[in-house]
Amino acid sequence: MSGPLCDLLPSGSDPGNPAALAGQPAEAALQWLPVLTTFEAAVRASGMSADLHDGSGVTILAPTDDAFAAKFSEDDLDHLLVADKDKLRGLLREHLVAGSLSLADLVAAGTVTTLAGTTVTVTGGGATARLADQADTVCADYQVAGARIHIINHVLGSLPTTGGEGGHRAH
Repeated sequence: MSGPLCDLLPSGSDPGNPAALAGQPAEAALQWLPVLTTFEAAVRASGMSADLHDGSGVTILAPTDDAFAAKFSEDDLDHLLVADKDKLRGLLREHLVAGSLSLADLVAAGTVTTLAGTTVTVTGGGATARLADQADTVCADYQVAGARIHIINHVLGSLPTTGGEGGHRAH
């Protein structure tokens, strides 16, 4: 695993450490990664858990909770999660690539096609990569059963940005 966020994630003998997650299906592993609660909730709400372990492997480009907060107002995110499953599934497909690809594989390929059909350019090397000239991997190469999770700092896809436009409830 590599990237600046990896040091903040479970490690050693902590629950959710990489060794413990290696044999877990992706939807179970996502529950242990504290920076992916929104992505994990979106997978559950969309009914797409099966897409994360279809037998041929999948690469998951999972945006952090902060990335979702920057992209969507709370009201818009709640609407996606509860009322607009088709749009939610489309958004999630923008973050899934067929085959379980390491960071090195992604960079070597130069471009990948998401399950939504979008071509994403991948540049970089070493500990991080840049995707679609807008997202950076912040912790790459979480290996889980039948999938590889790369945590990214930006939500991919064409949905409009509404984060910071109000629509936030008081906490």
